[in-house]
Amino acid sequence: MSPSEPTPSGAQAAPAPAAAVDAGRPARSDARRNREKLLAAARAAFVAAEGTVALEAIARDAGVGIGTLYRHFPTREALVEAVYAAELDDVTACAPALLAEFPPEVALRVWVDRYAAFVATKRGMVDTLRAGWASGTMATPTTRERVTAVLATILADGARTGSLRADVEPEDVTAMLLGVFLSTTASDTPERAGRLFDLVIDALRPTGGGETGGGETGGRGGADARSTGA
Repeated sequence: MSPSEPTPSGAQAAPAPAAAVDAGRPARSDARRNREKLLAAARAAFVAAEGTVALEAIARDAGVGIGTLYRHFPTREALVEAVYAAELDDVTACAPALLAEFPPEVALRVWVDRYAAFVATKRGMVDTLRAGWASGTMATPTTRERVTAVLATILADGARTGSLRADVEPEDVTAMLLGVFLSTTASDTPERAGRLFDLVIDALRPTGGGETGGGETGGRGGADARSTGA
């Protein structure tokens, strides 16, 4: 029935106000912004956390009410799962941009810093993640496979340019990085982890080729990661 056609009672149906038609668009836009703010606040909270993070604190840091948080994430598990998924997507999606901007060996070092930031976020969520995966309330992510696929892409690029070894299995590099994460804790200084990452990168350079990365590479990698938003 068009707005000008009579209703069954004989009255004319009033046309829908334009404001009502468009009202949903700003609401959806505001909802997206609130969700992004909540995810960003949750990431920061989980990185800094030494214990359980209060959801009220996350809502406060995001500048929204606790009711808004629960509308987007009805449970703590839902929030943790969303943060983990967003972080993993960021980690695995940033490699092509890094390879376009940097030589492969530098792109790898910058990417490792981004991966380390993801692991730091995960440490603040690990108890909730493990419980959710064990109970089946959270889908088990293919994190290791996706990380290894990124490493395969960077290593292949480095092998083509001669800046990285061509005889290295990407899965072995994943294992080396996991070894660094397992041997360091939140109380360790970032400089120590950076030195260990530099050793990993140096092990991937062709034998006898070029300078080793050392602390300079670690420092440059960290600065480049911040400048590129990786």
